[in-house]
Amino acid sequence: MYSTTKKNPVLLAPSATNWDRFDLSYYLKGGLAGGICCSITHGALTPVDVVKTRIQLDPAKYNKGLVGGFKQIIGEEGAGALLTGLGATCGGYFIQGFFKFGGVEFFKINAARSLGEEKAWEMKTPIYLGSAAAAETIADIFLCPLEAVRIRSVSDPNFCSGLADGFGKMLAQDGVGGFYAGFGPILFKQVPYTMAKFAVQGAAADAIYNSMGSSPDQLGKGGNLGVSLGSGVIAGVAAAIISHPADTLLSMVNKAGAGGTGSTASRLMNIAKEVGPVKLCTNGLAPRCVMIGSLTAGQFGIFDTVMSALGASKFHFHDPTK
Repeated sequence: MYSTTKKNPVLLAPSATNWDRFDLSYYLKGGLAGGICCSITHGALTPVDVVKTRIQLDPAKYNKGLVGGFKQIIGEEGAGALLTGLGATCGGYFIQGFFKFGGVEFFKINAARSLGEEKAWEMKTPIYLGSAAAAETIADIFLCPLEAVRIRSVSDPNFCSGLADGFGKMLAQDGVGGFYAGFGPILFKQVPYTMAKFAVQGAAADAIYNSMGSSPDQLGKGGNLGVSLGSGVIAGVAAAIISHPADTLLSMVNKAGAGGTGSTASRLMNIAKEVGPVKLCTNGLAPRCVMIGSLTAGQFGIFDTVMSALGASKFHFHDPTK
């Protein structure tokens, strides 16, 4: 069991007698830290996401890779085009991060408390997967409308002048249903992505600590931050690969006229047939791996840092026999 020290309180596991400290205040702090880390990282990577989305939507035009895409967009539309959808990105992912990170902490801790420390240690991977799936599903209900506005504005730079304008125009043109046209794809994209992100990050962090013969309470803040960043990169690349086909569908279904008319399901099927499985899995994959790998590393690093600043000691699974 990790001991509580002043050295790095945020990365220490609780003892069996400390469950009561995981109260509403703790989960609100986890939600706030999650909102901050997701908003900062997604906002900072908006230019990469703009290029990635353009490659997915029009691979014939943007066929020179990530660097070529940057040069092409700047040359044709100016550098400001790389910040298209910034407001929707920051706002949407703050809300999503609040429910995702806060939700994972809530479901993970309550599952561990219900099962007991020994059983929770044995079942930590299923707990990570289940907690991530539940939290992400809730978060996506709030994220989907903002993501729809972001993608529409990236695919058509003349569509709106800002977030509020984009919401008004989408509501007038497509109704409320237009905001959730991509809800199915966003679930297929985000839920597996988040499940992989948290499960792989947890396993990677354990492997890194084991390789060093150490544990969170034995390292300083810098060492633990390094583990968070390294395991975050590994988790981000794995999650990007797993969720990329759904990410491509999500980008394309929000493009006006994509997939013809009819229900969202039929449009998605039409898009998948038109694009083909290979391109569905590979168009824009390299820039997305760069984006998600760095984004995920940043998220875990910022999350731990903010939790520490808020005075919250983060829960970690631990082997009760040690």
